[in-house]
Formats: sequence, C-alpha cells, structure tokens
Amino acid sequence: MTLASEFTQSKSPSTTFDEIARSRWSCRDFTSEEVSAELLEEVLGIAQTTASWCNTQPWQVEITRGAATADFVAALATARTDPSDTPDFEWPKYEGVYLQRRRESGFQLYEALGIGRQDKVLRDEQSNKNFKLFGAPHVAIVTTDARLGTYGAVDCGGWVANFMLAARSRGVAAIAQAALARYPAFIRKHFSLDQNRLVVCGISFGFPDQSSPANAYRTNRASIGESVRIHG
Repeated sequence: MTLASEFTQSKSPSTTFDEIARSRWSCRDFTSEEVSAELLEEVLGIAQTTASWCNTQPWQVEITRGAATADFVAALATARTDPSDTPDFEWPKYEGVYLQRRRESGFQLYEALGIGRQDKVLRDEQSNKNFKLFGAPHVAIVTTDARLGTYGAVDCGGWVANFMLAARSRGVAAIAQAALARYPAFIRKHFSLDQNRLVVCGISFGFPDQSSPANAYRTNRASIGESVRIHG
C-alpha cells in the first residue's frame, strides 16, 4: 500500500490533509533509490496548482537525477571555494525568538546524532552534508524572475511548500535548503540560466533512510497565539 492510499483510505479529505501536513519533516538522510518519472510528474502536477500574484507562476525549477545529481554535487564542491559568489537575497539576521528557534532546531539535530554542542568538527561535518544533498538522488533548484521582486520569491515559497506536501503524500521525503542558494552565480552557470533568474532555494528529495537518527526527531512549532492575532 502506498503512503497516499494509506492516508486516503476511509478518511475525509480534511483528515488526509491534516495528516500529510503534520507528518511532513525535513529529511536529512536519503536512500539512493530514485523517484520514478511517473511519480515525480504527479508531485509536480500538484505543485503547479500553487496560487501566485496575478497568476504569474514565477517559479522555474531545475531537477536532477542520476549522473546529473552527481555532477552537480561535484561541481558545487569546487564552486564553494569562490568567495565572490554571494546569495541573490539578503541572508537572514537571526535575533530574538528567531535565533532561539534556530538554535533549538540545531540542538535537536545534534542531540539525535549524538554530537556535543561544543564539538565543532562534527557539527561542521553535519553542516557540510547540505552540499552533498544529504545523499538524496535528486535536487530541485527553484528560481524566480528578478523583475517580479519580493512577491515572485513569495510565490516560489508557496510552490516549495506545495511540492513538499505533495511529495509527502506519495511517500517521497524532501528538505528545502537555503544553503544551496548561497552560490547563485555557480547555479546559473551550471544550469545555463538567464542572469535574471534569482535562486530562491534548493530542495533535495528522494526516499528517506528510516534507520537514520537524523530522521528520528521532529522540530517544535510555535503556538497559534504566538503567530496570529484575531481581531473583532
């Protein structure tokens, strides 16, 4: 039985969506098994329904499989030595509650992996797995048109969320990675993209290694009251 049929059997659509959304997580260890072309087409078909500003649909996505994934990882290792390559979007400044949540998430990962908080060597090794796609057989590079400004990037964020939920509904795991967006000039050259394509993020995806401790924990979520004010 597939994950999709497991979710939908004898359940209402709302319950099915709730379970898919609540069970999604950022996968940090994948098997080498590739996602079939047919399954990927299903996931992309759902992601393509994402709402966008004036229906502009600004996302353009480059997806690798097989040798193309290995080539990307190898080329990225070299590209990271170029200090002139900087992100297209201003990097976040983590302060206050945002820094607290970021640290908590990191500490959860290190604890699951048995890495001490002061063990910089092992922490750096784990961080560098971002650039090896955590062993995923595929990566999706999401770009927007520079002329669409902030709202183009926001629309791409909606596409990323829908892609990951659609993937989860079919048993495919994923992790959105801002780390890959640190090297946009390399990415544009590697995939022969126009200079007006801004790199929003990458998404590594495939099938999860269920035995990996990196996939055994889940991050916390703020309460609704911390994020939402209802007026009236």
